[in-house]
Amino acid sequence: MAKTDVIAGLDMGSGRVTCLVGAPEPQGERMRILGGASVPCRGINGGVVVNIQETKTAVEQAVGAAEAAAGGTVSGVFLGVRGTHLQSFNNHGAFNIARTDKEITADDVQSVVANAKAIPLSSDREILHVVPQSFSLDRQRGVPNPVGMEGALLEVDVHIVTASSAHLNNVMKAVAQAGFEVQEIIYGLLATGEQLVTPEEKDLGSLIADIGGQSLSLGVYSEGSVRYSKEIGIGSDFITRDLAVGLRTSMGTAERLKIAHGLAHSSLINGDEDIEFNRVDGRTIDRIKTSSMMQIILPRVEEIFTIVAEDLQNSSFADQVAPGGVILTGGGALMRGISEAASDILGLQPRLGLAHPELVAGEDKWFSPVYATAMGLLTFANSSRWGTGVTRVTPARKGAWMRRLSGVFEDLL
Repeated sequence: MAKTDVIAGLDMGSGRVTCLVGAPEPQGERMRILGGASVPCRGINGGVVVNIQETKTAVEQAVGAAEAAAGGTVSGVFLGVRGTHLQSFNNHGAFNIARTDKEITADDVQSVVANAKAIPLSSDREILHVVPQSFSLDRQRGVPNPVGMEGALLEVDVHIVTASSAHLNNVMKAVAQAGFEVQEIIYGLLATGEQLVTPEEKDLGSLIADIGGQSLSLGVYSEGSVRYSKEIGIGSDFITRDLAVGLRTSMGTAERLKIAHGLAHSSLINGDEDIEFNRVDGRTIDRIKTSSMMQIILPRVEEIFTIVAEDLQNSSFADQVAPGGVILTGGGALMRGISEAASDILGLQPRLGLAHPELVAGEDKWFSPVYATAMGLLTFANSSRWGTGVTRVTPARKGAWMRRLSGVFEDLL
């Protein structure tokens, strides 16, 4: 298989590196997943590179395993980033049409979006995305695509995502040292949201919660677009650490116990079996009952969703998400009882986010929440419908590991 036949989505998670390799099907916009891998990475903490060499090694392992499964060679990757260094906010822009001909052109749309993103930023930050939420023409709101219409005043509301330049450079340097070119940098939450949130949920209002190992990504969709996004420095690895401390065992053993026997809601207790495990010395054998382990897990799960509820309330978007409920994804969403806990604490109808078969095809194992962001990155790479109106505005960078990334406006035409 030629290099150009395969596309790679590389998710630099909060403590893992996950890669999916796929190829477009001959007909339509569906992507077929050919292979994938997810490996832990001690070089990443909360989505931020803290050790370039270890991150490089993890990238080599994840992409190499995905390539081997796919039978193809990857040269470039669509890179998904996350972490609390990402910050977002909404802004407004306006542009007067001074021409005698008042017909709105694509250049006018570019100009009004440019005005909306003309914001003061510190020297260590840069704009990663500008997402047009809605246009107004002569004060008339709710114009989805103003091109071809006539008016004197064009306005736009946008969602802007900014990132730390240093953190972006470090993660791209690690990928480049692993031997791969970054074709596009994408905020992982946007890729996941476009993949998992249905058009109806975007219109009515919904919340997506991507529960990573060391960070939690929140996104609010309403009136057809993302209205709020936030990175919170807590995740499912906190539950693992609580178990490791409470049971006096290793993090690896605690993780295995959490995955195999962990419960996040008391309603799921069915019997109270004894679970055998090794203490931290690796030799001493101990036992714990399911109910006792759950008592260690529950306080942290309650803390996570309480933080989500408080953040949502403070964002002023709490009333907008009730119709569509909460879509749960990420590796942390796999714990039994997470949906029930989210329902109790958030007061929202939960569901597990699953990719739509019209966009992606492949083995069932790739549809796990662990691969949701990487799958969203593949969909982005293949589909012209991804993120309609999303303008990527990553500026050119100096260095052997960089290539120029420019904003695109074709989706507005």
